[in-house]
Amino acid sequence: MTLNDCCPLVRQHYAEIGSGDQGYVAKAIACAVRALNDVAKDETLTKEQRRNAAMAAANLLISDHKD
Repeated sequence: MTLNDCCPLVRQHYAEIGSGDQGYVAKAIACAVRALNDVAKDETLTKEQRRNAAMAAANLLISDHKD
């Protein structure tokens, strides 16, 4: 996936981080897992949305990449 594949909100934050207007998060994987976990436990979302977030979080946790 590239930046061009991302939604406008992701591209906006990317530009803000790159320009220094928004703070860079050093522990990006941990930040992503927390955000995905929040989506996965949000019962107002569809089961598919929650499952996709849970799968993404689980894959990040099991990957060999460390923050």
